[in-house]
Amino acid sequence: MILRRSASLALVLLVSVATACKKEDPVAELEKSAAALDKAPAAPAEGAEATPGPAPAEQVKQAIADFKSGKMEDAVTRLQLLRAQPVMTPEQRMALQDSIASVMQEIYAMAQNGDARAKAAVAQYERMQTGR
Repeated sequence: MILRRSASLALVLLVSVATACKKEDPVAELEKSAAALDKAPAAPAEGAEATPGPAPAEQVKQAIADFKSGKMEDAVTRLQLLRAQPVMTPEQRMALQDSIASVMQEIYAMAQNGDARAKAAVAQYERMQTGR
């Protein structure tokens, strides 16, 4: 009886830990972000001008392509520049923030394992964060 309870408790604990540590796929997060940015075109915030250029959803799609092809610095730069744009709804901004967090989590892990491209992307991200 005690063994059965212990096994049940261990299983519940294992499932809890597994779900808490679930790592989001950065590409899936970026695709969610692109879909959110595609849904509704956002109006510029008060006092802000719309910036000419590719639509935010297209920029996220390009960041996906950059990330998949190993151009992590380019993906980080594109996402950071997109983050700075005032032309997003709160929902779009949250989707983008989630994507950036997922991508950076993956890049930091790769950098910690010695990936030179990931280390360069981390350095680029940090430069852009402190350059504001």
